[in-house]
Amino acid sequence: MATKHRQNAIQRVFARRFLLRALAVHICQASLLFAFIFFLPVSTVAHNGPPFPLFIDQRVGPCLVSVWTDPDVGTGTFFIITSPLPGGTLPQDLKVQVAVQPVNGRLAEVSYPAEREATQDHLQFKSLVQFDNQEMWRIRIQLHSAQGDGETTATVEATPPGLGRWDLLFYLFPFITVAFLWLMAFMRKRRPSTAS
Repeated sequence: MATKHRQNAIQRVFARRFLLRALAVHICQASLLFAFIFFLPVSTVAHNGPPFPLFIDQRVGPCLVSVWTDPDVGTGTFFIITSPLPGGTLPQDLKVQVAVQPVNGRLAEVSYPAEREATQDHLQFKSLVQFDNQEMWRIRIQLHSAQGDGETTATVEATPPGLGRWDLLFYLFPFITVAFLWLMAFMRKRRPSTAS
């Protein structure tokens, strides 16, 4: 009987040691993952996501204009949403251009036409512009119509485009890892005890 208690005590000691080693390994792995993510270059944490507003309902010529942008290095996207001034109407011949130039002036300004998009309740334009470098850019929105012309300016920082299709996997990885570890712990608890 004493030997059986001694064997059980030895098994418990070994089980504790095994669990402590496993816990230490998991803590080391989690620390390495955290260090890897935390010390990534700062440029990878720039804007990556849906468009954000540059300005909303600003009067430009004969219209109120809202501009939303996703300024990725390479091809940046601008959405120009126009609505009539109070008591007015939108010009049917409205044309929109987006001009971009680095704030430091290292390149000449380049204009891109905005294409009209079909929407139900407002007039929207979309323009794809080229940003060759991650830096601050001066943006000039130009409206032309028979009712009058107008323009406004803003600045925006062009940001890296992200990982493309791999973004979802990259951002889901921590959650999948936690779910896997939880499942492993749950499965270990459900195993029937063999020491009886």
